[in-house]
Amino acid sequence: MVSNDSDAGRTPVIGLTTYLEQAKQGVWDVRAAFLPQQYFTSVTDAGGIAVLLPPQRGTATGIDTDAAAAAVLDGLDGLILTGGLDVDPALYGAERHPLTDPSRADRDEWELALFRGAEERRMPVLAICRGLQLVNVARGGTLHQHLPEALGTERYRIGGGVFATNTVEVAPNSRLAGMLGAGAFDVHSYHHQGIDRLGEGLVPVAATDDGLVQAFESEGEGYVVGVQWHPEENAEDKRLFEGLVAEASVFAAAKSRSLSERSETKRPGPTGAVA
Repeated sequence: MVSNDSDAGRTPVIGLTTYLEQAKQGVWDVRAAFLPQQYFTSVTDAGGIAVLLPPQRGTATGIDTDAAAAAVLDGLDGLILTGGLDVDPALYGAERHPLTDPSRADRDEWELALFRGAEERRMPVLAICRGLQLVNVARGGTLHQHLPEALGTERYRIGGGVFATNTVEVAPNSRLAGMLGAGAFDVHSYHHQGIDRLGEGLVPVAATDDGLVQAFESEGEGYVVGVQWHPEENAEDKRLFEGLVAEASVFAAAKSRSLSERSETKRPGPTGAVA
């Protein structure tokens, strides 16, 4: 096997999904892809390279969404599914609650395709707020569409763009505890939806005192960590992002070794035959 040390030790590339909404800048008022800076600063501070992944469909080129996602994922080592508006309840067989956000079908379709492709590759995934909800739905789970109605509390979204502080209990002997420590942990919350039925293959690893699942991770060896809170809002604590970047580095090294092995296998032998 011929190894490529420069590839194996390279900085991992982390893709982050983005909003696609009407936005104003100066005289312009257009639909635009954007993401709060805290997300990609958290990635770069943790040692990764951040790449933004706006919702898109490949209809103009005849490439479907799954194929477009596959092409993007081929250049990544890790994926972050970011926060945003509510997941379409039709995706988990529910009728729309009056306070559920209007559907963003383009974003749902794109991010589901990215998550499916990442799982197929065993690429590490960090899912934040909406991202956690999307992964839960992708795994066959369901959501509470309005927590003040389901749990009788406004504690998770106080409004006005101000993040609420809530205390979650992190389960011992979990991947999450390995990063944050077990026990009580204060988080930044801004959501009105949450996990109802947990999706297949997901293990709850943090909850609040009202029983709401606040974090999960995947069973087995694959790295999927989902948190209902917003870790990017804590500038002093990058441990979740450092954990993802570390896993992405391992993934990148394994991918480099696999490519080297395939290249070595295809190298012509002494008589011109492929070895």
